[in-house]
Amino acid sequence: MLQVQELHQYYSGSHILRGVSFTAQPGEITCLLGRNGAGKTTLLKCLMGLIPARSGSVTWQNQAIMQRKPHQRVQAGMAYVPQGREIFPRLTVEENLLLGMSRFSAREAREVPDEIYQLFPVLRAMKQRRGGDLSGGQQQQLAIGRALASRPQLLILDEPTEGIQPSVIKEIGEVIRQLARRGDMAILLVEQFYDFAADLADQYLVMSRGTIVQQGRGENMEADGVRGMVTI
Repeated sequence: MLQVQELHQYYSGSHILRGVSFTAQPGEITCLLGRNGAGKTTLLKCLMGLIPARSGSVTWQNQAIMQRKPHQRVQAGMAYVPQGREIFPRLTVEENLLLGMSRFSAREAREVPDEIYQLFPVLRAMKQRRGGDLSGGQQQQLAIGRALASRPQLLILDEPTEGIQPSVIKEIGEVIRQLARRGDMAILLVEQFYDFAADLADQYLVMSRGTIVQQGRGENMEADGVRGMVTI
């Protein structure tokens, strides 16, 4: 389980995260919603150790990880798909996926797990193509596949539907749902597309001006008025 307590972060004197607290459970999809500038991406980067939090605590699998570097958090079973995907455009699809296995020994990391290709068949068909030659939707699938290649117990996704065609959004949603059903992975999904989040969320969090202003169960999002809180 991921436990975040009273997380604060500042940037150039601005108070970006203001006492953020929540938990994310294995087997559940936690959707974090909020308008632009709410602090969502900053929160994710703090969770992965990419930027330091000023105060508070992050506990993963009963271990305090605030002092761990990003690669140590990956070793602990955390994986992050950033906004914008950040694949390696000059490497092939297969090479991108193998890089996702860098936390394993050379013997373990010689071959992409077949599960990745089962989840995203297009990656098998294009595994010798360069990442930069893929469409935006295919690159997003590659980015998620690369994260899954590390066999995480926590998968963090930052706006995976951004700039993606509807058919691929549907495919990505089904993969996220399949991963949650396995019961051994916590999924933290940051999303601005309300309908996508509402369709997947077991738990929702609404963020505004650096703090969690509302939270609840996914099936109650409409009744709780979440759409109006996050729609621009």
